[in-house]
Amino acid sequence: MSDNSVLQLRENGQITLPTSIRRKTNLKAGDLLDVKVDDDGTIRLTPQMAIDRSQAYFWSKRWQTGEHQAEEDIDAGRVKNFADVDDLINDLESE
Repeated sequence: MSDNSVLQLRENGQITLPTSIRRKTNLKAGDLLDVKVDDDGTIRLTPQMAIDRSQAYFWSKRWQTGEHQAEEDIDAGRVKNFADVDDLINDLESE
């Protein structure tokens, strides 16, 4: 279900998002929004999450793709459990 509102542009280019939209999107004061303008002039606001620079790689497309592949392997049972490192090494050497 979408919310539609007509907003008034105030001085300094400010707008106020209605409470219903802020609640629905769980937006709070200080949250970040990505602003994109489409070729037809449509303005799109997308909530963004601030990520600590030291954690940015874990949110990269490459890392997230690997995470999804690992989850699929776990769900499909394509994993092995080992009691200790020696068992792991023996299994690797037997292949």
